[in-house]
Formats: sequence, structure tokens, C-alpha cells
Amino acid sequence: MKTMFLHNRNLCKLAHNAASFATSATRGLSQKPKTAILMLNMGGPTHTDQVHDYLLRIMTDRDMIQLPVQSRLGPWIAQRRTPEVQKKYKEIGGGSPILKWTELQGELMCEQLDKLSPETAPHRHYVGFRYVNPLTENTLAQIESDKPERIVLFSQYPQYSCATSGSSFNSIFSHYRENNLPANIKWSIIDRWGTHPLLIKTFAQRIREELAKFVETKRNDVVILFTAHSLPLKAVNRGDAYPSEIGASVHMVMQELGQSNPYSLAWQSKVGPLPWLAPATDDAIKGYVKQGLKNFILVPIAFVNEHIETLHELDIEYCDELAKEVGVEEIRRAAAPNDHPLFIQALSNIVADHLKSEQSVNPKFLMRCPMCTNPRCRESKRWYQQLCGN
Repeated sequence: MKTMFLHNRNLCKLAHNAASFATSATRGLSQKPKTAILMLNMGGPTHTDQVHDYLLRIMTDRDMIQLPVQSRLGPWIAQRRTPEVQKKYKEIGGGSPILKWTELQGELMCEQLDKLSPETAPHRHYVGFRYVNPLTENTLAQIESDKPERIVLFSQYPQYSCATSGSSFNSIFSHYRENNLPANIKWSIIDRWGTHPLLIKTFAQRIREELAKFVETKRNDVVILFTAHSLPLKAVNRGDAYPSEIGASVHMVMQELGQSNPYSLAWQSKVGPLPWLAPATDDAIKGYVKQGLKNFILVPIAFVNEHIETLHELDIEYCDELAKEVGVEEIRRAAAPNDHPLFIQALSNIVADHLKSEQSVNPKFLMRCPMCTNPRCRESKRWYQQLCGN
């Protein structure tokens, strides 16, 4: 049995040097930005001593997860899980590389944007994480001090979910309920982009890179197993768009690959006892091995950079430990988009096209789920409609 998790774990080390350069370059900019691009994501602790507060913010965010007596149960779960999660971060090098990758992606994106859209230049990227520094609310204060003419809120979740993208956008709404909105700034939103042609080509290329490493005699039989973060069925039944948008991305990638291989979609990272989307990724691997399918490529279709769920859950828990346990012959994991040139081009083109468009917000973003009863969501959508001038 062959596994390739060590190769992918080295990706976070590669990110460190490159992104350190990108971050220092960004901070060194003295020119006032005309266009600020706020890159929104959940984030990840860069050091193990940040893990508790990171988990605490997740477990007390009702957009992300809904618990009974959440103000008490959430902190208890965070405290209980901290040592286990700290151990996992130590096993991938001591922290998440998501900030380093996002800084690098933003720097490279803005370099291209200054050429693609000189009329809106200079562009500057900012990182706003939901659960760990740099927190979105602190980054908003930094942007305000830089006084750009325009702010683009750019979700780094290609496929929209109320639990991820929605939580980030709601946090901005909550921030400005307590703080004055800066004057004379134009706001706009990029909320979903899971079927953008260049994103699809990036995923397809990452898969081809791994397929080429299988011997030719079994290459066409390799199962391409797409994997995405799972979601509680309660959210799915409410009408969350996430499962359908993940499915659309998978369909487009396989179309780009010419339907070259058998493929399936599974769901990872379930938390708690309630029912979530299934099958779980580990159960899917076990099931296919029982059917005699023993060669796989795991494809993290919802993640644009490496973090704990690729470097530990996929690479260590599945590609190494589970694969040995169930008798997988060969299993590889496609790298996340990271700094792939096609992906940087995708980010740049998405923003450039958005800046040229007369549409400041996607009408779909302003809709609520059909069974939504959350008053905060209703208020947030109305606020964004006014903010973006629609």
C-alpha cells in the first residue's frame, strides 16, 4: 500500500517562506489603496496556544453550529476538545498554514489585478478570519484607516453555506450594528464562485497531477473521491444551498476531465451526534474497498488552501492510518489550489469581472433559505441590500 501524505504535509512548509515574503511586501506598501479586497474565511490557529479561543468562537457561533444551552455547552466542548486538537496541530507542524496561504494568494491576486483593472488600482488585499486573528472586525478597522474608495467582500468559500460564508457576512453586519459605518466608501460582495471555469481547471489539473503517478494499467480505474466539509441535515432541510453548489463543482470538474474515471462525493469533519450529510469520507473509502475498489485520489473540493482538514484529517487519518487498516492499495490526495497559477488567475479574474460589473451583489445572496426563521439573517440581508445600493 502506497500513501502520499508526507508530500502534501510539506505544502505547509513551502507556504511559510513564500507567504512570509508576500506578507512583508504587503505591509511595506505605502501607497493608499483605491480598492480594498477583504478575503473572508474561518481561519485556523497559527500556534497551538490559540486553539482554545479558536474552538470557543466556533462553538459559540450559532451560524456555524447550534447547540442546546450554547452559552454553557459551547465553552465546555471547546475546553474539552482543546488538548486533542492541539495534538493534531502539532502533528502538522505546530499550526495551520491557512493564513500564510491566504496572504500569498491575496498578494499574487492584487499584482495581477493592478494590471487587469488599472482604473481601480492600486488594489490591496486584507485577510478577515471568523474565529482567529486576524479577526474580521479588527481587519475592518485597518481598512477604514486606509480609506479606500471601494471595499469588496470576497468570500474564500467557493460554495456558499449559511454556516461558513453566511457566518462571515453576518459578523460584518453585527460589527456595524455596534460601530459607525465609514462614509464615502462603495461596498460590494462576491459570495460564491464554485463553478468558475478557472477554479474548475485548477481542480482538474491537481487531479491530473496525481493520476499521472499511478501505473498506467490501473490509472483509469482510480476512484476520484471528492470530499467536502459536511453539514447538519437540519441546515440542509432548511434549504442551505451548499450541497447543491458542491455537487455543481464536482460535475464541472468531471466534465473538464472528460469523465475519465469513476468518481463519488463524500463528506468529512462531522461534529457531534446529530445527523449530517453522508456518506462520511472514511465510510466511503471502507465501502469501496469492500467492493474491490482499492485505488483512490481524495479531492478537497471545498477548500482553496491547506489546513487541518487536508493536512491531518485527509493526509494522516485517511491516506495513512485508515488506508493501512482497510487494505487500500494506493491512495493519493490532490493538493488544494494554494498558489497554482490557474487559481491565482481565477481569483484575479473573478474580482476584475466583479469590479467591471454593475451588479454590486448577487441577487441570490439577498435571498434567505426557504425555511429560514432566523431574524438575524433577515436583518442582515436587508442591511446588505441597503449597503450595496440595491
